[in-house]
Amino acid sequence: MTSSQIPSSVDCAPVDYANLREWLDEQSQKLGFDGLRITDTHLGVATERLNEWLAEGRHGQMEYMARHAQLRSDPSLLVPGTVRVICVTMNYLSPKIDFDDEWQRLADPTQAVVSVYARGRDYHKVMRNRLQEFAQMIEKQIGAFGNRVFTDSAPLMEVELARKAGLGWRGKHTLLLNRESGSTFFLGEILVDVPLPVDQEQESHCGTCQACIEVCPTQAITAPYQLDARRCISYLTIENPDAIPVEFRRAMGNRVYGCDDCQLICPWNKFAQRTALPDFAERHGLGKASLLQLWSWTEEQFNQRHEGSAIRRIGYSRWRRNLAVALGNALASGEEQDAIRHALSAALESTDPLVTEHIQWALGQST
Repeated sequence: MTSSQIPSSVDCAPVDYANLREWLDEQSQKLGFDGLRITDTHLGVATERLNEWLAEGRHGQMEYMARHAQLRSDPSLLVPGTVRVICVTMNYLSPKIDFDDEWQRLADPTQAVVSVYARGRDYHKVMRNRLQEFAQMIEKQIGAFGNRVFTDSAPLMEVELARKAGLGWRGKHTLLLNRESGSTFFLGEILVDVPLPVDQEQESHCGTCQACIEVCPTQAITAPYQLDARRCISYLTIENPDAIPVEFRRAMGNRVYGCDDCQLICPWNKFAQRTALPDFAERHGLGKASLLQLWSWTEEQFNQRHEGSAIRRIGYSRWRRNLAVALGNALASGEEQDAIRHALSAALESTDPLVTEHIQWALGQST
């Protein structure tokens, strides 16, 4: 459906919910989803916590979070007629990813570190297409019904819905955790007007562990279950359209798109499941590239190589901004100083003010 409202279901034969649920599980797995649970639309105290978070300004410049806050509080306000939410997960960790290797790359200031989830195809497209196919399969099974699919594409409290549905619990880093697959998965939803039986929530299993809080380079996790997006490297390198605050630049290290530290350190991710989907396989050497290699890309090469990638959304200027900070940190470490200084200086004459300021800062980090 493309409309914003779910129509009433047409008259049809009574639905055998027990058999339908078993069928939903089977079909979701065939489509590449790794978990499926169902919840209602009532989000309870999560709405109050969201409003408090917004009031404190912790969303930074993500104004869309505040603009659609009321819709986030109740999926039936977003899509009238919704009574249930089918929540699914899709693992994204490719078989070639090794967490020890990721830590080693983070320790080498000359290497560019791109968040694991972004090294393959844009998950928005992959998930949305499969969710839409899933909805069409359900319609063939039970007849016409109201539905709409989402994956990080609308004012939905996705993690809270998935938690309530029983797909996991919120870790202290605020991401969803699952005993069988850690946190390396994407979330998607189908809002429906069919009163399917709902699933039970899971208990939290973080215990006294503080690893994610302690490892965060910018102390963005200010307390258990409390994230200040304004300090988060993922926000700073992706969502933030402006200059990266100087106070966080050194802490960024060589992270040029996103940050995985809180997931890499999490004990539950020793159970992280590998994906069999080729969509999430690494492209264009993003798991092995050096900072200077990525800095050498022209805007045309950036657009071409990130075609179909989530990275393309930030644009060439922010990409270069992030790389300039990382190159400055490499200079501060004493690595490849001549080559980096030359590459940065050569770019000064042909770049925009945002990138120019970051290049100037980077050149000032030379030891």
